[in-house]
Amino acid sequence: MSNQAAGKPVRLPREERRRQLLSAAQEVFVTHGFHGAAMDEIAEAAHVSKPVLYQHFPGKRELYMALLDNHLNTLTEFLDTALKSTTDNKLRVRETMRAYFRFVAQDSQGHRMVFESDLTSDAEVSARIEEFNARFASSIAGVIAEDTKLSHLEATLLGRALAGMAQVSARYWLETDGGLDIDAASELVYRLAWRGISRFPKEI
Repeated sequence: MSNQAAGKPVRLPREERRRQLLSAAQEVFVTHGFHGAAMDEIAEAAHVSKPVLYQHFPGKRELYMALLDNHLNTLTEFLDTALKSTTDNKLRVRETMRAYFRFVAQDSQGHRMVFESDLTSDAEVSARIEEFNARFASSIAGVIAEDTKLSHLEATLLGRALAGMAQVSARYWLETDGGLDIDAASELVYRLAWRGISRFPKEI
């Protein structure tokens, strides 16, 4: 008779168990926020005992930080892929906008933890998010500065503005009634962004 058939808990490999716990924690954090979530509820959602949960994560904050890092890594991968997909800056802007829209469209709702966290007053959380924002704005700035007569500081300001435009518009699109599909929505925002950037004097 198998352990499961005998009513005994199934022992999963450590990494698989960790993924299971993170998935359950994600659901609870998205539903209740960090402050409204409880370890009891996370353990129940994962169908494990609290001791099992604590074997993998010392507390709620460690669970939250692990999820935040996962989502930031995913968004970073999306954006790095977009920036490296072509040497044509017009197409880079298009792919960058699409990357943001793809990220917010994921079933995991990871964007809620990155862009709508109720833990932004926490120094470590805000530092992680700012590190991501600064890194990505700098990447965009490098591309803009190469193609225009703008200084790096000016290009970085534009990089921040582009990232903010993509983030806010993608989150708004997600809350609409589905009148625009993801490609049409990201294309619209890309056109606005590119028309602005393309007006700056080109580097000769």
